[in-house]
Amino acid sequence: QVQLLESGGGLVQPGGSLRLSCAASGIIFSIFDMGWYRQAAGKQRELVADLTSRERTNYADSVKGRFTISRDNAKKTVYLQMNSLKPEDTAVYYCNAEKWGTQYWGQGTQVTVSS
Repeated sequence: QVQLLESGGGLVQPGGSLRLSCAASGIIFSIFDMGWYRQAAGKQRELVADLTSRERTNYADSVKGRFTISRDNAKKTVYLQMNSLKPEDTAVYYCNAEKWGTQYWGQGTQVTVSS
């Protein structure tokens, strides 16, 4: 059974930082492309960042220079370091694993940026 378990969300003030983690089980983690998506209230889910099995990264323009995605294949975990957070970063953040057209999703973790 595949599981993606996100953690690290919470309430943070504008300008603050958070680090999200997503621990995977039930997949050969090292061959999967991993990504972080987010969905704000009333909006569609959007890609935040992804990191292929070959270590290629891709970021949404809105987070470039502020967010960093990384992975630890030994720990089967993908991370999202979020710095200089803004109120518009408020959303539920979801972990995604994809390979050969098959996708798996985590249940999401809430990030709220507010003073």
